[in-house]
Amino acid sequence: MRRVPVGLLKRASPSFLLQHNARRSLTTSLPPREVVQPFCDLSDVVVSAPQPSPWLPQILTLLDGSPSMESNLDSFCRQFLITLSPSFVSHTLRSLSDPLTATRFFSWAATQPRYAHSLDCHVSLLHLLLHSPDPDPFSRAFAALRRARLPMTLPAANSLVKTLTAAGLVEELLWVWRAMRDADLRPTLLTYNSLLNALVNAALVDSAERVFAAMKEGASPKPDIVSYNTLIKGYCKVGRTRNALAAVSQMEVENVAPDEVTYMTLIQARYNEGDVDCCLSLYHEMEDKGLVIPPHASSLLICGLCKQGKVVEGCAVFENMVRKGCKAHKAAYTAIIDGYAKSGKLDAAMAFFERMKVDGIEPDEVTYGAVVSGLCKSGRMEEGMGYFRFCRGNGVAVNAVFYSSLIDGLGKAGRVDEAERLFEEMVEEGCPQDSYCYNALMDGLCKSGRIDEALALYRRMEREGCEQTVYTFTILISELFKERRNEEALKLWDEMIDKGVTPNVACFRALSIGLCLSGKVARACKVLDELAPMGIVLETAYEDMISVLCKAGRLKEACKLADGIVDRGREIPGKVRTVLINALRKAGNADLAIKLMHSKIGIGYDRMRSVKRRVKFQTLVDS
Repeated sequence: MRRVPVGLLKRASPSFLLQHNARRSLTTSLPPREVVQPFCDLSDVVVSAPQPSPWLPQILTLLDGSPSMESNLDSFCRQFLITLSPSFVSHTLRSLSDPLTATRFFSWAATQPRYAHSLDCHVSLLHLLLHSPDPDPFSRAFAALRRARLPMTLPAANSLVKTLTAAGLVEELLWVWRAMRDADLRPTLLTYNSLLNALVNAALVDSAERVFAAMKEGASPKPDIVSYNTLIKGYCKVGRTRNALAAVSQMEVENVAPDEVTYMTLIQARYNEGDVDCCLSLYHEMEDKGLVIPPHASSLLICGLCKQGKVVEGCAVFENMVRKGCKAHKAAYTAIIDGYAKSGKLDAAMAFFERMKVDGIEPDEVTYGAVVSGLCKSGRMEEGMGYFRFCRGNGVAVNAVFYSSLIDGLGKAGRVDEAERLFEEMVEEGCPQDSYCYNALMDGLCKSGRIDEALALYRRMEREGCEQTVYTFTILISELFKERRNEEALKLWDEMIDKGVTPNVACFRALSIGLCLSGKVARACKVLDELAPMGIVLETAYEDMISVLCKAGRLKEACKLADGIVDRGREIPGKVRTVLINALRKAGNADLAIKLMHSKIGIGYDRMRSVKRRVKFQTLVDS
């Protein structure tokens, strides 16, 4: 373009200068950028669903996660004079799958001229970052949302509640709750239930109760079945099953009908607490209300009843389940087989085992273990060994339960050498020898009079790091007393206490019987007194000691022990007297038992001048 001389410009008219400057500005300045939306507005042309913006696929192509991604976005937007709107950014974030790429795009978008992120942009990013294995980006993004202080909207709040509930982020959920309150937004039923669920999953049941109370006190929404089930789940989770049962009663008052989930939650909780009677009651309630009983609920009830020895009731539940067309799980079959076997009804157990196979349910190692255990307890060792060999030959896992049952059965049958060979075979087969197997072999050795070998096995158990249980010590202490090796038995008792193994009634009975029969009743009483400061109270200990002394014909010592119990305030005279009467009767001393029953011995008093003294039990044998 030809230059205009300065002289001419000076002589030019003002109108000429204005026209020249206007033409020059048109050639050097650019128009303002266009703010693009995620969808094209064609409502004036045609009535149809919104069409995606043509800019969207081009922007998504640029979001490749490369080091130059941000500069490529800058160049593209500068070249076409566009600015991405907050709606466009939010929609794009929802279209991405990589958290890092989304974070970088979110940060880049904020650098655009005259741009600020909307609430939806933050929500879209948070939803994507929830799936990131690293929690830090989510934490930073949520902190950025809080700093932005954007007014909360109901759609954004519901989306945030759903996202945060899935992540179990209770503190963040409570912030959303407060933001809704500040924005004067009424929570929906979904909001309430999501918050309840998050609080319950975090075991914050007290807070969940307060939210639930707010629902009940408010005008709307009122708690529905999901609200009640969530609160009941929370109660059961923290062991407050009484509150859970009370909530079910409240449901009926509020005309909210409990469903299968309600009852299943309660049955599972009461089963875990060992309250099978309550499980049975809930089961019958479901039947009465015509609810579909899940197979898992029936299986739990069957297992619980069979463990309590109520196999007939368990079978009734089983038959009811089958009659309704539900296919029973193998756990239910196994529980009934094991229940029958443990109650001595082995034929019924084996019949049910055959039925299991006819019904097309393949027995597993637990089922075969129950069968082998039942056979061994009934003395049918050859059949038990046959199933053992069948399992090994057909790829059924043979575990320590098989071995301990067989070793125990062989030991009780006097076939201790075979039991020992089976015990050593466990090592060769790679099956760990647990305390049950050690105890079973020790018991067999002791019953065969081979106490020294049993003690050697006890030391081996210690060397190999196998847990020594109270049953281990009970077996050995009992046998050592029988062999009149009292000091060794007492030494073993002290060793048990030093190792922190808590004695049970059977273990102390073995010790007290041995001491009483060897004339060391005072020593037994002293041991019992030493257990009290340790928090171990054996309620039937004195009763066992009196019974064994009466059975051995040592009535004088039994009466002396009874007087000592009363004089030391260990027990009331009336109860001791009843114990002594029963012990005498069982020992064949009916005459003395009747005499004690119809006299004031032990409970009456004699007055000598001004002194009132109890009539001692010793009077029974002295007279």
